[in-house]
Amino acid sequence: MPGSQARCRARDRNNVLNRPEFLSLNQTHRNREQAGVGEGRGGTAPRRTVFRQHSQQEDSGLRGSRDSSEGGSAAEGGAKEASRWPEQDCMQLNPSFRGIAINSLLAIDISLSKRMGMCVRPHGPGAPLRSMVTLLALTGHALPWLCGTLICLWRSNTLAGQEVLINLLLALILDLMTVAGMQKLVKRRGPWDFPPGFLDYIAMDTYSFPAAHASRAIMVSKFLLNHLVLAVPLRILLYLWAFLVSMSRVLLGKHHLSDVGCGFALGFLHFNLVESVWLDSATCQTILSIGTLCWTPLV
Repeated sequence: MPGSQARCRARDRNNVLNRPEFLSLNQTHRNREQAGVGEGRGGTAPRRTVFRQHSQQEDSGLRGSRDSSEGGSAAEGGAKEASRWPEQDCMQLNPSFRGIAINSLLAIDISLSKRMGMCVRPHGPGAPLRSMVTLLALTGHALPWLCGTLICLWRSNTLAGQEVLINLLLALILDLMTVAGMQKLVKRRGPWDFPPGFLDYIAMDTYSFPAAHASRAIMVSKFLLNHLVLAVPLRILLYLWAFLVSMSRVLLGKHHLSDVGCGFALGFLHFNLVESVWLDSATCQTILSIGTLCWTPLV
């Protein structure tokens, strides 16, 4: 008898039907088995088997409720995680052709801009040209052009000259405010991510996109070529100056090539806008009278 009990217990443990999910299928088989064991062992065997069946049912119920609670909490946690993370942080397994093209162009732009930054470090490959490139970039800064225009306007005695200089001053202010606003909106860093200098803070040129020097150089060159009578060599030199000023910022590691291109387009836009709202001589004299606190028109 003891050997038969040990074999029955080992068979119960190894039987696959003892799992909670197969308990309903196993009840009829257990009832028959318990009846046969009870007949062979006497009156105490049915009580033990019934008590064992009840305990197994309670264990399976507790185990099922624990599993369901754990599954419910895991599902709630997964839902919370899914609601917490935005869609843009998820991996896109099938990106669009437009996204691939834009990312590729940006990568090429950054790589070329970093390679062209030869005058970034004092001991780099472009160290002998660093001082000259810095001086060339300074000629396209906003502060010299604003101060120079105000000095020329103060020393000017002709109505035509004052008209041209006031419109140039308004164009410089428009270019400065527009570029500064776009840079604050986009907040793109340069290819080498250097902190801006003191003059850059004065001109509000603290970010990379768009290039303020490129926009200003193109706008000023177009303005001077349209309102001054210059010889052909001077006209070529003026276009060359605008191009070199724009590229000097790339050589110094301040701007990307795409920033310079957008600066060119923005400079042309500013020039066309100023030409379309050109202020006549009477309006310019009124502005001068208000600015100098002299209410009599200048002659």
